[in-house]
Amino acid sequence: MTITQSTYDGVLYNVETLKTMLDGKIDTLHFDEAWLPHATFHHFYRDMHAIGKDRPRAKESMIFSTQSTHKLLAGLSQASQVLVRESEKVKLDQDAFNEAYLMHTSTSPQYSIIASCDIAAAMMEAPGGQALVEESILEALDFRRAMKKVDAEWGQDWWFQVWGPDEFSDDGIGTREDWVLRSDDNWHGFGKLAPNFNMLDPIKATIVNPGLSVNGQFSETGIPASIVTKYLAENGVIIEKCGLYSFFIMFTIGITKGRWNTLLTALQQFKDDYDKNQPMWRIMPEFAQANPRYERMGLKELCQQIHDFYRTYDVARLTTEMYLSDMQPAMKPSDAFAKMAHREIERVPLNELEGRITSILLTPYPPGIPLLIPGERFNKTIVDYLKFARDFNEKFPGFETDVHGLVKREVDGRKDYFVDCVKQ
Repeated sequence: MTITQSTYDGVLYNVETLKTMLDGKIDTLHFDEAWLPHATFHHFYRDMHAIGKDRPRAKESMIFSTQSTHKLLAGLSQASQVLVRESEKVKLDQDAFNEAYLMHTSTSPQYSIIASCDIAAAMMEAPGGQALVEESILEALDFRRAMKKVDAEWGQDWWFQVWGPDEFSDDGIGTREDWVLRSDDNWHGFGKLAPNFNMLDPIKATIVNPGLSVNGQFSETGIPASIVTKYLAENGVIIEKCGLYSFFIMFTIGITKGRWNTLLTALQQFKDDYDKNQPMWRIMPEFAQANPRYERMGLKELCQQIHDFYRTYDVARLTTEMYLSDMQPAMKPSDAFAKMAHREIERVPLNELEGRITSILLTPYPPGIPLLIPGERFNKTIVDYLKFARDFNEKFPGFETDVHGLVKREVDGRKDYFVDCVKQ
């Protein structure tokens, strides 16, 4: 069983609870900790990561953790590692593990990447490792406090919110109990939750724009995140991930202390330019030059146009329903991939996709989670979302909704959006 720990947005699960529930029922518990290699180096995250010092072994289940050393520690790009913890009864078959590993790795390894894993591990040795992680948490909390302070100063006027608990320590790290998700909290939007099972990693900060409530209701006015992130890019701030009405930043051990002040200043400038409806040519000259149709348009005006388009298509509901819709497997993924490898596929226009079998991975961004895998059929809800993406891309070039697998091409003299499907 593979569990994403943590999610990209920083939601953690209590591993000890999962081990207690699943030990012996699942042979192998694999925790995908791509975004959590820092957790074992600070008591703030106790029990919220797969493998750590002084943690009890499972009685029967083997525990695996895969971590991206390059994301939250100090490895070079692509540096990653596999951690294994044997159970009390079951030992790792190292020969079988090595055979499986060699099947998926290069015979020409990049030794500088491997060496960077060793260096990253050495950097995290006590007491330095704990100090680095603590500093990143403190930076994140200072940023969150500064955002709350600005919000309080604006009073009833709008401001960007940082997704997280309404109340936490005014100084230092405080208690990790502040970051536990509870059923009676309104901020997270997850509804009923098991007590003490989920926690938010404070170093992962999702900034929420006005326009869409946590329960999916649109306001009369709104500020789509894609405009904010392009504005920030022209001011030298590159964000980690962008959603419909939120964007994501992260405070890693390598961040420059106080760097978040640049982001805060840029957001305050955005608010000022938005409230004054400043023309795009003045505040985002590079973007306006690349997309002349927006040159004379005001920032507030453009935000409202995109917001109204999202609201007309009720895209928040659509993006939820498409993942909850009936996914119908028609063939094994390997068979569908083989069809593509042998060119037994055809490009099908968007309007003719319903009922067809995809030969590719269809992944909308946001949220960047695969929607269909090879061998599954298109249903009406998914096709409706792709029609939204097509119409949005045609109306707002420069803000395109990216859907991996959906291509704009000219086929037999016809310009359209297509997806590669298994031939009928």
